[in-house]
Amino acid sequence: MDQIELNARQDLAAAYRLADYFGFSEGIDNHLSLSLPNQEDKYLLIPYGLHWSEVTASSLLVVNGEGKKISGEGYAEPTAFLIHGAIHNANKKNKCVMHTHMESALAITMIEKGRLLMADQNACRFYNSISYLDEYEGLVLDKHTAKPIGDSMKESDVLFLSNHGVIVTGNNVYEAWESLYYLEKACRAQILAMSLGKKIKSINGQIAKKVSNQVKEEASGESANSFRHFEALKRLLISNGHEDYLD
Repeated sequence: MDQIELNARQDLAAAYRLADYFGFSEGIDNHLSLSLPNQEDKYLLIPYGLHWSEVTASSLLVVNGEGKKISGEGYAEPTAFLIHGAIHNANKKNKCVMHTHMESALAITMIEKGRLLMADQNACRFYNSISYLDEYEGLVLDKHTAKPIGDSMKESDVLFLSNHGVIVTGNNVYEAWESLYYLEKACRAQILAMSLGKKIKSINGQIAKKVSNQVKEEASGESANSFRHFEALKRLLISNGHEDYLD
C-alpha cells in the first residue's frame, strides 16, 4: 500500500468515526465509500458488521463496481455495494459517496413531497444541487432498485430518498463530509422553524444562488474551508482518544 492509498483510507476511516461522533450513524448500517486514487474502478467500503466507531484505515474493504471484494477481511453488505456501485458508475466525479439515515434529514424525507427549503445560509449551499426520489421502493437489494439512485446522482451532489435517508457526494472525503455536516444542520434548522407553527421565510432565489456560488468558488485544496474543517475534526478525534482510526 502506498502513502496515497493510506491517506485515502485514513480520511475515510476518520469520516466514519466523525459520523458516529456527531450522531449520523445507525447501528452497523449505512455506508460511506471512496474511490481508490488512480483506480476509479475500485473503492473503499466498510465491512458489514463493523460499527462506525470501530473503523480503522486497515479495516476497509476494496471492492469493484460490481461489489466483488478485491481485498480485506469480511464482506460488503448488499445494499452498500448496490447503492455505491450505482453512484460511482454513474459519474466519475462521485469519488466519495456518503449514505446515512441521520435524523433531521430523514425527517424531511418523511414529509409528503418534503423539500429542503432555501431558508437559511446553510441550506443555500445546496441551491440547485439536490435531487429527490419521492417514492420509497424498499431495501435496495437489486440493480433495478439501485438504478434510479445512480441516475439521480449523475448531475446532483445530494439526493433525498423518500422515507429512507440521504446521499451526498464529493470529489474527496473532506468535500463530501462538509456537505453531510451542513446538510444535517440545515435540515435540523428547518425542522425547528417548522415546529414554531409560523410561515417560514424563504431566501430569494437569486441570493440563494449567490451564496451557493460563493461556497463553490472558495479556494480549493489545503486552503479550502472544507479541508481545514476536516483537518480540525481529525485533531478532535485524536484528542478524544480515537487516534486508532489511523491504524
